[in-house]
Amino acid sequence: MALIRALGLMSGTSMDGIDLAMVESDGEGEVRRGPSMFVPYEAAFRRRIEAGLETAKQILRRDERPGDLSALERGLTMRHAEAVKTFRTKFPAQKIDMIGFHGQTVLHRPEKALTVQLGDGLLLARETGVSVVHDMRARDMEYGGQGAPLVPVYHAALARSLPQEWRGSFPVAFVNIGGISNVTYVPAQGDPVAFDSGPGNALIDRWVSAEGGVPFDADGMIASEGGVVRAVVDRYLENPFFERRAPKSLDRLDFTLEDAAGLELADGARTLAAVSAEAILKAAEQMPEAPKLWIVCGGGRKNPHIMADLRTGAEQSSAQVILAEDAGFDGDAMEAEAWAYLAIRSARGLPLTFPTTTGCREAVTGGILARPEPMR
Repeated sequence: MALIRALGLMSGTSMDGIDLAMVESDGEGEVRRGPSMFVPYEAAFRRRIEAGLETAKQILRRDERPGDLSALERGLTMRHAEAVKTFRTKFPAQKIDMIGFHGQTVLHRPEKALTVQLGDGLLLARETGVSVVHDMRARDMEYGGQGAPLVPVYHAALARSLPQEWRGSFPVAFVNIGGISNVTYVPAQGDPVAFDSGPGNALIDRWVSAEGGVPFDADGMIASEGGVVRAVVDRYLENPFFERRAPKSLDRLDFTLEDAAGLELADGARTLAAVSAEAILKAAEQMPEAPKLWIVCGGGRKNPHIMADLRTGAEQSSAQVILAEDAGFDGDAMEAEAWAYLAIRSARGLPLTFPTTTGCREAVTGGILARPEPMR
């Protein structure tokens, strides 16, 4: 089957900008990774998104856009269109057959079968002149799924192409540490198992913003001056979320800073890094078998404290923790690559989610295809 060239666009729960990545694939086992780049949001727009999260709490139906959300959606879509233009300028030889557009999640309430991603797929198609696959989570919820995570089918494809030195390391667990962390368990045979594992960078970002006036703890420098307050970590890990059986998913605001109140700035940053790591390790309790290899991607892999805690914890079960780059992947681009891959699968009518990844009743495809208007 002819390969399709798709550009994936991801604006994740960290809300720091747009990741773009090219993938050429048949939507199954053939995956050729292409160039990628990142376009940051300006600080003022990031603040608009943060305000939008509060406004979105009013939403009762997916098509509602109370307050400033309609304007925010248009602004976000136009920034994605500009990002595509920049990508084309930087990589002029890259032909784009279609775009996989995630949009910005502003509300995720799986218990109400409600998930809202801001992003106008038709507007993006018109602005770029390329067909756009968008709104890929909603159909999963119609089939009883959590609507997240959607990346596992791409993780499973990547696991089959691991370098020789890692090919005997099944089961493999991919970990994406964004605002929220999610894990994908890939066995040697069979479907992947996946679920959100807990807070990733979101709590740390909110903590250093509230207590230190900075948007994130760059390279864990703030946390390096602090220590882990064990009682606070334990309180976070007592959250009922961790007892819920997978598949399960989280909204960015499901965990708060309440349990960290009163800590010094550095102690809070270091303690919340420990929470992120231990929540990921705790996810192994809900996997069919303890992973032999953890592959870490997402922005959180750049926090040395999260990575050190992960490695220390994994050693207790004789497992290894490596960066995506150690396996020949791109830990910054993987989610954007996944959205490109998912767009191709959607266009071919292939499943995006499975009972073992989101809890849907059956394997189900998803997404809406928006075509640009024909040239006049």
